[in-house]
Amino acid sequence: MEKPLRIGVLGAGHLGRIHVQQLRELPQFELVGVYDPHAEKSARLHEEFQVPVLGGIAELIAAVDAVDVVTPTLAHHACAMQALDAGKHVFIEKPIAHTLDEARQMVAREAETGLKVQVGHVERFNPAFLAARAALRTPMFIETHRLAQFDPRGTDVSVVLDLMIHDLDIILHVVGAEVADVHASGVAVVSDTPDIANARIAFANGCVANLTASRISMKKMRKSRFFQKDAYIAVDMLKKETEIMRMRTVESADPFAVTLDLGPGKGLREIDFEKPEIPATNAIREELRAFGTAITEGRTPEVPATDGLAALALAHRVLEAMDVRKG
Repeated sequence: MEKPLRIGVLGAGHLGRIHVQQLRELPQFELVGVYDPHAEKSARLHEEFQVPVLGGIAELIAAVDAVDVVTPTLAHHACAMQALDAGKHVFIEKPIAHTLDEARQMVAREAETGLKVQVGHVERFNPAFLAARAALRTPMFIETHRLAQFDPRGTDVSVVLDLMIHDLDIILHVVGAEVADVHASGVAVVSDTPDIANARIAFANGCVANLTASRISMKKMRKSRFFQKDAYIAVDMLKKETEIMRMRTVESADPFAVTLDLGPGKGLREIDFEKPEIPATNAIREELRAFGTAITEGRTPEVPATDGLAALALAHRVLEAMDVRKG
């Protein structure tokens, strides 16, 4: 077995804790340590996982092959650039950066150095989405709902950058066409930035996506619906469930099947229902595993920095189109 990659975690908050937990269980990595400017957070991780606490960003970067950036968004650019300048690979949580200029600088530096940068758009690794991916051909209408209960931890950015960006990344990945038009609206209810938002995104190939995101809901929801020629795919990323319904032309009706008669000259359509078995995988563990594989095998990361930039650029178009009202 190859020598494990030495990795350190910058950020010891809620998500940093999860990354520490998962990295400890991946044999690809040797978790060298963690650093957070809030010493009490690092101390809690040391107490829980016995992970070493390092004395600063520079000390952590010097000790590793790769840096896992799980800081607040405002610090993403500075941490990632410092790591890249030191010749280290970078895993960085979404959104890739706070501004588009910062994201472009990171993409350019990755290209200059040949290092690997992977962005934490974790829903790409959600087993329910992976189960649906092969069935997604050319969706022409997409509807997503991502609802969360209020948590002040995420209010440093708008709900578009906090929650909706997950779905923006997914639809860009699935549709694969240029964005033609964006309409959006949002309302700031309990924080200084929008807490609930809706966006309608039209693509050059005719696909339309309608996205809703809220962080002030009574219950959680993470559902996506994809409609394409002769198929409907529903993905529940929270419950890890996928349903695929396909229509096919048949010569005669099967009494045990659901059949539609479309009228004279249009024939019969039979509806097939499929509910794939979803493996019990951890999406964060799988994205970190993919990051390690990209480094050791010299592959392009599954969510490269360019994808992180594209999702952020679309998120900013949504924000620009948004008519924000204080509730």
